[in-house]
Amino acid sequence: MTGLAFLILFVAVLAGYALNRMAASQIRAGGGKLHSLTGFHGLYSALVVGVPGLIVILLWLAFQGPVIDRSILAGLPEDKLSGLDSGAVSLVLAEIKSIARGQVFGTPEDWKLAAAQTMAERTASARLALVVVIAVLCIALIAFSRSRVSAEFRARHGVERIVLGLMIFCSTIAIFTTLGIVLSLVFESIKFFRMVPVSEFLFGLRWEPQIAIRADQVAGQGAFGVIPVVLGSVVIMIIALIVAVPTGLFSAIYLNEFASPRARNIIKPLLEILAGVPTIVYGFFAILVVAPFLRSAGASSGLDVSPNTALAAGICMAIMLIPFISSFTDDALSAVPRSLSDGSLALGATRGETMMKVLFPAAIPGIVGGILLAVSRAIGETMIVVMAAGIIAKLTINPLDSVTTVTVQIVTLLIGDTEFDNPKTLAAFALGSLLFVITLGINILALRVVRKYRELYD
Repeated sequence: MTGLAFLILFVAVLAGYALNRMAASQIRAGGGKLHSLTGFHGLYSALVVGVPGLIVILLWLAFQGPVIDRSILAGLPEDKLSGLDSGAVSLVLAEIKSIARGQVFGTPEDWKLAAAQTMAERTASARLALVVVIAVLCIALIAFSRSRVSAEFRARHGVERIVLGLMIFCSTIAIFTTLGIVLSLVFESIKFFRMVPVSEFLFGLRWEPQIAIRADQVAGQGAFGVIPVVLGSVVIMIIALIVAVPTGLFSAIYLNEFASPRARNIIKPLLEILAGVPTIVYGFFAILVVAPFLRSAGASSGLDVSPNTALAAGICMAIMLIPFISSFTDDALSAVPRSLSDGSLALGATRGETMMKVLFPAAIPGIVGGILLAVSRAIGETMIVVMAAGIIAKLTINPLDSVTTVTVQIVTLLIGDTEFDNPKTLAAFALGSLLFVITLGINILALRVVRKYRELYD
């Protein structure tokens, strides 16, 4: 039924567009002078029908489930839910939903079967009601938009107002989403810092968050010093940037200035394919190819190489970052006015001198933006580090040793059915807040660098 509602809305949008455009064409054919083009009249009807209809469907689907669940729980016998906590009530509701979908295990009680039948009937009624409401709404909106067609109607202005409203709505959603993320991190981090001092978290040298969650559980006291975790992130990031930045810059310079058109058309798509490879594939490549190669090379050289190393994770992360840096650098070099390059060559400079003394300095804002984007990408990477570098936090800068990163620890701390009332789980939010502050600082630095150098070359 939900698919039928979307189909009705789609057909109504097309019908409204066609009717309004046809009506506007008839006015023009009769000698009338339209304020707006016929296409704007059709687009106005499509937006008037499509936007409210889509909103109604999405809101209906969002509230249909909770409303039905509440009605089912309210209709259950009072003695069946008495004394049950919220978790047990959720299990009862989940079992009723399974029975309503036809997934019956064992012999359910009669009251559960009756509740499941009621849920199935109400769900079917709600879906049918959605189809009826959408059909009636579409007919009414088509009639309304058709009545607006006239020679004086400013259809283009109406379309622009609707599109402007949609853009403002999307911007507002983005702002409130960001605000919600920040507030959730802040509130949970405050709970964590009530249990663990801020000084211990920021300046502690041990990260061992395995503490006892239950009274009968044997575990350590826990240590929440974040320096080993941050140091591991920095080590892997530096290794990745040492490999990725020169490779990405030189490949972009070659493709932009020295490669033939045929070579560029072949190399650039192949290079950008790396950006679409899933990170877990890089993790497999690290543990199956890079890590064994490093261990064998270390054994032949007399070096002690751990099974999981920061070097293996950094190398594979660098391969992932090369397309970002290369693409941004190439776009930045291509955006430099050609007159600068032609003037340099006309004065007798070589192509290499023109690149290094004219084009490259002028493209610094875009290049720096690409590098800092790669830095943010490296800091936020998880799968490669989990598979190649490990999950043990060590206070070391040895690239041949195993380390961990902030993102890996966030994932590790949130694995399992733990409640958000102990330092171990809340530590993930403190790490998330720290990571947010770090990436925010990187973005601010990127904006300052771009603004500073852009003033010189505008």
